[in-house]
Amino acid sequence: MSEPELLGQTVVVIGGSAGIGLETARRARAEGADVILTGRSPDRLEQAALDVGAQRTAAFDVNDSAAVQRFFAELAAPIDHVMVTAGGPTYGPLLEMDLAQVRQAISGHVVRYLDVARNAAGKMRPAGTLVFMGGTGGRRVGHGSGIVSAGTAALPPFTATLALELAPIRVNLIAAGFVDTPLSASLLGDRLDERRDELRATLPIGRVVGAADVAALAVHIMTNTALTGATYDIDGGQQFV
Repeated sequence: MSEPELLGQTVVVIGGSAGIGLETARRARAEGADVILTGRSPDRLEQAALDVGAQRTAAFDVNDSAAVQRFFAELAAPIDHVMVTAGGPTYGPLLEMDLAQVRQAISGHVVRYLDVARNAAGKMRPAGTLVFMGGTGGRRVGHGSGIVSAGTAALPPFTATLALELAPIRVNLIAAGFVDTPLSASLLGDRLDERRDELRATLPIGRVVGAADVAALAVHIMTNTALTGATYDIDGGQQFV
């Protein structure tokens, strides 16, 4: 059997108490990594840490810049990879949003990711990578998408630019379509089963994308040292149908 691909490495998952973050932590542990989980809820983090055998946890809001700075400053040992899954898309008609909501929708992810990158870079080994989450759904403008298209469009060039500035640390973006997670359930409510059925019937892969699918891609990006500055779609072909 081959040696685990992340053996001896440390992976930080910000937003790691559920969904894609938790599945990425589980996959990284299976590949031999030590895992550090962060999230807003101490109780959920504790359960998640027990679930995957995390090295440690830290409860804070990634939108709190002082807390992000404090977290990375207090890390005792070098780390190898950081994945940020915290935060979701903002939907709604443009004309019904106030200016603060517009600023957050367009720049929220960029500001959050840049803050993490600035604070993490000094703690990361040169072969490490930052992995950010974006989406594919907002690429197609339509009724109901609102401001989300603008926020989606900002992330690929941001990722590429940051990869150049942080080299040799690598920076990559995962652009997901619908992923069957607790976040999706909270957004869709009683329409969740209807959406699952629709995707099973229309996606080229014939099934719904799950958190484990995204986790597998995230760990591949961490282990393949030729990958940087790129955006990787994972939506089962959703954007084509």
